Amino acid sequence: MLTTMLSRARKGAGLVLACALAASLSLGSFALPAYAEVRKADLIMGQSVEERGLSVSSAPSIDATYAMVVDADGAVYFERDADTEAKIASITKVMTAIVALDEAQEGTTVTVSATAASVGESSAELLEGDVLSLPDAIKALLVMSGNDAAEAIAETVGAQLLQAQGQDASDPAVCVEAFVAAMNDKAAEIGMEHSLFCNPHGLDDGEYTGDHHSTARDVATMVSYAMRNQTFRDSVDTPTDTITVQRDGAEATLELESTDLMLGEYEGACGVKTGFTDAAGNCFAGAVNRGAGDVYAIVLNSTDEVQRFTDTEALFDWYFEHCVTYQLAHASQTVSTTINGKAGEYPLIADVALADWVDKTVPATIADPSASVDVFDLDGNVSQEVSYETVTGNVHAGDKVGTLTFKQRNEVIATVDLVAAQDATAPGFFEGIGIWWDRFFRSFSGAPAQAESVLYNDTPLIVDKTTVSAS
Repeated sequence: MLTTMLSRARKGAGLVLACALAASLSLGSFALPAYAEVRKADLIMGQSVEERGLSVSSAPSIDATYAMVVDADGAVYFERDADTEAKIASITKVMTAIVALDEAQEGTTVTVSATAASVGESSAELLEGDVLSLPDAIKALLVMSGNDAAEAIAETVGAQLLQAQGQDASDPAVCVEAFVAAMNDKAAEIGMEHSLFCNPHGLDDGEYTGDHHSTARDVATMVSYAMRNQTFRDSVDTPTDTITVQRDGAEATLELESTDLMLGEYEGACGVKTGFTDAAGNCFAGAVNRGAGDVYAIVLNSTDEVQRFTDTEALFDWYFEHCVTYQLAHASQTVSTTINGKAGEYPLIADVALADWVDKTVPATIADPSASVDVFDLDGNVSQEVSYETVTGNVHAGDKVGTLTFKQRNEVIATVDLVAAQDATAPGFFEGIGIWWDRFFRSFSGAPAQAESVLYNDTPLIVDKTTVSAS
């Protein structure tokens, strides 16, 4: 494993970095944070660590200047200066892939120009004159972080965009400009409010010096959008890959090694993109999926190449530590019944008043006693609200008699039906007359006209705040 992962370290890394990486991997994970810290201003679910009174152990300790943890539904769990504009280096290539996959014509092939082959820095080792399919060009772009692939894609797809508008596409530089304009249009379309792309690869010095920037929040938005595309997902979710290029009249196979060192080493890791320049520092947009949907961790400007993965792992570890499964049924008593053909002992959730009677109720349960919901424990404890149906006539086990709604911080997290656990008959004719007279006399005494519904279900604390806030 050590040899494999070392070979995947960024090209051009010196002996010192290689030794540091080797030392960290010998521990079975990435190096312990050298400069990591918890900041009082870091936000947990929209509130600062200080406002929540959290202990250091309850918040992620990372080195990155800017960071965010968010899921595919847009729920934000952690933020550190997530709206501050910063360089993002090769994370830019996520947007390059998005525009290419969204806008390129079907069956597009990419031809590598002399300009593309000579961009320099991170490279997929493409040569002038190479011809490859767009999916293979996307792999070269994302797996190897090829600046050559980025430029070639921009020239090719940019030309198609110009031609579709009836414009001249003979100048490769103009084609790249059209492609970059499409990158910025796409950024605006998907809600990246603080991003500006100046080129398709993310280089930011020398001839590429400019106001190329994004934010941790915008990167999370971009990555979440990109991961909906299966071609993109397949490209970033592999430590190694191969592509085929037409070179000098023959097929050539190029071996690709991902710059994402978490692939195959961290449970559920499935992408997405690294980045580095002197101005941007070491960056990484990572994705993990353990069966309940994607979770993204964005770290910008970590201290070094190893640290960006250490930061990302710390963020994911923290997220999964606090993502807990909360059981909805918590009742001390049970009732024997058959619901939906399944006989057994069910939790006695409530006794629900029968509106036709003065003093009778029907026991109620939920059809799935194991029903649960995943919650983030640091977002507060769960509360419940119950609403009862007006239950009249004959009742059969399994009939809906109410609704339980569960909330966390006033947001609905689950809703389940209360169902009758036993049959109950409506009063007969003469019983009905007796009940009418009973209610008539009760109206003078102030006595209730029917039984009171009682809820037995409990909502245990997820977190004891006295423990969380302890230093």
